Amino acid sequence: MWDTLIINPMINALLWLYDFLGNNFFLAIAVFTIVIRLATLPTQLRQQRTSMKMQTMQPQIQEIQKKYRDNPQKMQEEFKKIGYNPAESLAGCLPLLLQMPILIGLYQAILIVLGSTPQSLLELSGRAYGMIDLAALLPITNKVGWLNLAQPDPLLILPALVLVSSYFSQKVLTPPTPAKDKNKSKKQQQEENPMAGVTQSMQYTMPIMFGVMSLQFPAGLSIYWILTSLIGVVMGYYVRKQMPGVAGPAIASAPTGASAGGKGYQEAAPASQEAPAGKAGRLEPGPTRAVKSGGGAQSKRKRRSAKR
Repeated sequence: MWDTLIINPMINALLWLYDFLGNNFFLAIAVFTIVIRLATLPTQLRQQRTSMKMQTMQPQIQEIQKKYRDNPQKMQEEFKKIGYNPAESLAGCLPLLLQMPILIGLYQAILIVLGSTPQSLLELSGRAYGMIDLAALLPITNKVGWLNLAQPDPLLILPALVLVSSYFSQKVLTPPTPAKDKNKSKKQQQEENPMAGVTQSMQYTMPIMFGVMSLQFPAGLSIYWILTSLIGVVMGYYVRKQMPGVAGPAIASAPTGASAGGKGYQEAAPASQEAPAGKAGRLEPGPTRAVKSGGGAQSKRKRRSAKR
């Protein structure tokens, strides 16, 4: 079942791409990687959107967990109100679970396709489909620069690239630490938000694990993983742009508060300007009445002096 559903289709896909792309096995692996990523694209995007949605909801989730720590039923009810499903947090493992059969199958497929022993050639001929003209493709070129695609990289350049690309692939999916939590110790952060602690630790442990494993990978498999990680980084930034609230509630609310404050100041300014104007308007009639009253007094004096 494993050979029929996983290994044989991969072998024939690599052989067909190798023939179509001018007998270049490096390009065959690159195009194969892109096809696999496109096939799993809906699942990847759904997982990334779910992960980033969980980031924006973390303050609410933590508040509910603290408030209803002793009332699990009420906690679940509050989670439903904000649209949070704890089972969705497990979706982050799905892409990795999908990648593992592909990695294992591609590892075996590369060793069979690029095998140079009579036994491996005999096995390859038994796995090739009828539409593949295997005789015209042999021997399959496995050299690209200093690399033998069926052997680990002797210069350790590919393992280093696997580690770096895996790190950035994990980092783009890792929620940033809220500003209010930066002054707290790691122990306090893990106690308050265990999931965030696990996610932060995976940002470092997963790249190291794959970097060490790639020391034994065929170079062709390392190339597949590097391209997969780079495509994942691009997808992560694309999803972040489509979801403007993923930067976190503190960051997202700042512009709103600033704009509200700015609006308040703008509204207050005209009021403050109107007050002096009104005051000045009320003062203007004063001198006029004073002048009029002063003029009336003078006229009365003149009349009295005239009578005398």
